[in-house]
Amino acid sequence: MSASFSFARVAAILIKEFQQMLRERLTFAMAIGVPVMQLILFGYAINNDPKGLPTALVAYDSGSLARSLVAAVQNTGYFHIVAQPATEVQAERLLETGEVQFVLAIPPDFSRRVVRGEKPAVLVAVDATDPSAASNAIAALGQITPLALAHDLKGALAGLQPREPPFELRIHRRYNPEGLTRYNIVPGLIGTILTMTMVMLTSLAMTRERERGTMENLLATPVRPFEVMVGKITPYIIMGYLQLAVIILAAVVLFEVPIVGSLTLLMLVIGLFMLANLGVGFTFSTLARNQLQAMQMTFFFFLPSMLLSGFMFPFRGMPPWAQGLGEMLPLTHLLRAVRAIMLKGASFWEVLPNLWPMALFLFVVGGIALKRYRQTLD
Repeated sequence: MSASFSFARVAAILIKEFQQMLRERLTFAMAIGVPVMQLILFGYAINNDPKGLPTALVAYDSGSLARSLVAAVQNTGYFHIVAQPATEVQAERLLETGEVQFVLAIPPDFSRRVVRGEKPAVLVAVDATDPSAASNAIAALGQITPLALAHDLKGALAGLQPREPPFELRIHRRYNPEGLTRYNIVPGLIGTILTMTMVMLTSLAMTRERERGTMENLLATPVRPFEVMVGKITPYIIMGYLQLAVIILAAVVLFEVPIVGSLTLLMLVIGLFMLANLGVGFTFSTLARNQLQAMQMTFFFFLPSMLLSGFMFPFRGMPPWAQGLGEMLPLTHLLRAVRAIMLKGASFWEVLPNLWPMALFLFVVGGIALKRYRQTLD
């Protein structure tokens, strides 16, 4: 063996490693794809200052002063009126279901009381389950109050322009009156933790058997693909519920997060979510050749789930294409359902719009997993 350093031997090893890297096409694609995905998501999809938030307008007064107030609110860019219900009860219903994030209610005698200098109160109800999504919009309301009617209070009404605003905005933060971020973060952690563990553990378990050679013994048995899937994922469902018990206990005892709705419904929703993610992990195990590739696929799925679901960044602040991708992810619908159950006391029918997308995702991913597994059998 030569003791001197040889560039030729280093070049030979270098060529060998490059050939090995190119041979592992999935690993090479992940190494390129993950940075590109991070650049696109962080550069184009993430926005901490959402605008055009859906707003319901209840206008009992249609006078010029009321119209000027509505125009001033819309001109901030933070509010987009998508509904004009006849009563506040109907508007509150839209707020509960998540169809709107704000309700602007103008009293019937608004214009008359402004003219009289009585400083009428205008109600602004906010869905504060995600405080960060509404904080900038609420701050913008405070800035328009002194100037909203400045163009109307002229001429004979010029004397009504006091130093104080001619009306009062009363902001009611629904479901999270104190604007505590833990009311949003802790329920979201249920989904993010289960996403990582369910997908990763399932994919690694199946891939580990292939690496150790025990998969051949399993394939030699008369067990059907669906039976294998059920047998493989059931222990992880039990593990997931154990994780859920720990998270909920910590949420209630340590962080004092309320559970207003049904605990049974919460378990049902999370159970469906776990099945969907376990199906993803099972599919990854049929694609990955080793545990490293299984880990890479898990990260490739977890990253957009975390960024596009509304857990870390406001969902309505994302561009339409990013929201479209987010709607296809089960974590997006789980976060909405869990927050609705825990903070709003939502019923089964109220969370149903977020249940069927998870069920559809499970059906599609489960079908792919079974098809891939049958190919493995062949």
